[in-house]
Amino acid sequence: MADDAEAYAWAEVLVRRGHLHAAMPTPTGQWLVQDHPDAPVRVLSGPSALVEVAADVQRYIRRTRTRRS
Repeated sequence: MADDAEAYAWAEVLVRRGHLHAAMPTPTGQWLVQDHPDAPVRVLSGPSALVEVAADVQRYIRRTRTRRS
């Protein structure tokens, strides 16, 4: 189970690297994420859900790199 610090770190990386347009926690522990400026805002259930988004991005990157090789 991910903690808040891990979720914050991944959110920063995902936004900085352009994988997400925005990611921010809410006072209730949920996370709001937006893939690109025109995309709807998604509500994630908590830090673990945000870390799962990071894992999905990593799997996607690995798949696309494998195809190019």
